[in-house]
Amino acid sequence: QAQLVESGGGSVQAGGSLILSCTDSRANTDISCLGWFRQAPGMEREGVAAVDAALKPNYADSVKGRFTISTDSAKKILYLQMSSLKPEDTAMYYCAAPLCHHLQAETGLPLELTGQGTQVTVSS
Repeated sequence: QAQLVESGGGSVQAGGSLILSCTDSRANTDISCLGWFRQAPGMEREGVAAVDAALKPNYADSVKGRFTISTDSAKKILYLQMSSLKPEDTAMYYCAAPLCHHLQAETGLPLELTGQGTQVTVSS
C-alpha cells in the first residue's frame, strides 16, 4: 500500500495555477519534514519546497513567490499551490519523506520514501 500518494497534476498554460496534494498514510508519523521535488526527463532531481520539523516552509529560489507549501495536519495532507506557472516548471512532481529542506532532494542520495509522482505540464 502506497504511503505517500500525490494528486492534482495536469496540463495548464503559462501563467496558470495548479494545486498538488500529497496524502500521507504512514502510521505513527506527523506531517513534518515532508516536501516536494520535481524531475524533468533527462534532468537531475530538483527540490521544490518542504516543511521542516516545526512545519516552517522553505522554497527553491526558482519557485519562491509563486509556489506555496502548506499542510493539513489533521488529515495528513501536504499541499503545493502553484501559480504563475512557467514552461520550465514542467516535470513530474513527487512528494517525499523525510524531506525537511528542499535541498535534501538534490544530494543524489536515495530518498527514504517517495510517492508515485504526478505530472505537471505547462505550455507556452
